[in-house]
Amino acid sequence: MVLLDLALKVEPRLNVFVADTELLFPETYALIERVESRYGISVEAVRPRASVAEQSASHGEALWARDPDACCNLRKVVPLREHLRGYDAWLTALRRDQSATRAEIPERSWDQAAQVVKVAPLAAWTEDDVWSYVSANDVPVNTLHFDGYPSIGCVHCTRRPAPGEAARSGRWAGFDKVECGIHVG
Repeated sequence: MVLLDLALKVEPRLNVFVADTELLFPETYALIERVESRYGISVEAVRPRASVAEQSASHGEALWARDPDACCNLRKVVPLREHLRGYDAWLTALRRDQSATRAEIPERSWDQAAQVVKVAPLAAWTEDDVWSYVSANDVPVNTLHFDGYPSIGCVHCTRRPAPGEAARSGRWAGFDKVECGIHVG
């Protein structure tokens, strides 16, 4: 949300979209509505080709519980990469302090999979920097952050981290998985 707030100050007509897996938390959908109202924009939903029911029919029920990599690929990675091919660049809010897998995130790189420039203007920001900006600028955020969710994805693959666990440990708990695949390759 910080990135969106900053970017819209520079370019108010920025194309804004969300990877809508159709499995997001109700609080996430409510945030999208608040964002549209607050900034006077329309957030485009980039959705997978198959509905959740169609995915269940072709891949079995609850793919996320059996093969979260396949589910993320079908519901997030492929739709986003296809959508990005219509752009020259995309902005991402990745930060180096979010996890060990993100510690070397460059501020600008070539996204080979999507064939676009990937810009991470917040790469060097800390979590404290983000929350200070949110507070100083009254930036809307997902209310789940105030309910113990530091990292929020799909409803079936996100839980609150236990005390002492890393912020992203609540994602894909029980699996040897730390990223959905969007930021790989």
